[in-house]
Amino acid sequence: MQSLAMIENWPVPTAAAAVVRADGRVAGAHGPTDRPFPLASVTKPLAAYAALVAYEEGAIEFDEPAGPPGSTVRHLLAHTSGLAFDEDKVSAGPGTRRIYSNTGFEALGDHIAKATDIPFADYLRQAVLEPLGMTATRLAGSPAKDGVSTVDDLVRFAAEVQAPRLLDPRTVLEAMTVTYPGLAGLLPGYGRQTPNDWGLGFEIRDGKSPHWTGSSSSPRAFGHFGQSGTFLWVDPDAGAACVALTDRAFGPWAIEAWPPFTDAVLAELRDGATA
Repeated sequence: MQSLAMIENWPVPTAAAAVVRADGRVAGAHGPTDRPFPLASVTKPLAAYAALVAYEEGAIEFDEPAGPPGSTVRHLLAHTSGLAFDEDKVSAGPGTRRIYSNTGFEALGDHIAKATDIPFADYLRQAVLEPLGMTATRLAGSPAKDGVSTVDDLVRFAAEVQAPRLLDPRTVLEAMTVTYPGLAGLLPGYGRQTPNDWGLGFEIRDGKSPHWTGSSSSPRAFGHFGQSGTFLWVDPDAGAACVALTDRAFGPWAIEAWPPFTDAVLAELRDGATA
C-alpha cells in the first residue's frame, strides 16, 4: 500500500506500520515491522483482551467487585471506576465520570492475578500472546503502559480482534460497544470530549473531534494510541485494522500526522488495494 510510505515523512527516528484485513490478509507493511517498540498505552487493549479471556474461562465476572468501593471489573475496563489517572486516589463515584486511568488498569491486572493465581504478565502471555504467536511481545511492568511489541505481532492481534479465535465473537462485540454511554471525560492529548465513549479497554471513536484517527474513520472505529508515539485502530466499516509504531513520544507532530495518514489508508482500502 502506497499510503503506508507516508510514515517516511513523519518527524521520527524510526517508524513501522501495517494494515491487516478482517480476513487476516496483510494488505501492506512498511518499515522495520519486526523491531520491538515500547507500546505505552497500546498495552491496554492487550491487557483488556486477557481480561476477556479470564471472563470466558470463568475466573472473573465483569460485574464483580474490583478496584475502589462500589467499582467492578467492568468499571475498570471502561475507565469509570473513579480512580485517578496515575495515582491511587478516588476522584469520582463509579460510573459517574470517564476518568482515563492507568491506576485502574493496574488494579485490573492485580485483580486478575489474584483470581487466577498467576502473575498478570504470565497470564497475558499464556492467554493471548502465545496462542496468537506473538513471540516478540512482552509485558515488562504495568498492564496499563509497559508492553513492548512489534508491528508484526500487533498485526496478529488486530486480525484476532476482527475475527476472534480465542474468544466468542459476542464477547469481543461487547468490548467494542459503548459502556456507560453519555459520560464526559478527557481524551489524553485532545482535551474534554462529550461524550467520551469507551468500550471494555478500547476507545470508540463515535463523533469525537478532534481525534487521532481520520476524518473518514467510521463512528464504529475503535482502538488505542500510546504516549510513546504508537497506535492501533480497527475500523469495522473498512474491514481492516492499522498498526503504527514509532520511537518518538506523542505530541503535536502526531496530532498533525496521524489523521491524514489514516485517511489515506482508508482511501486506498476503498480503492481495493492489496498487498
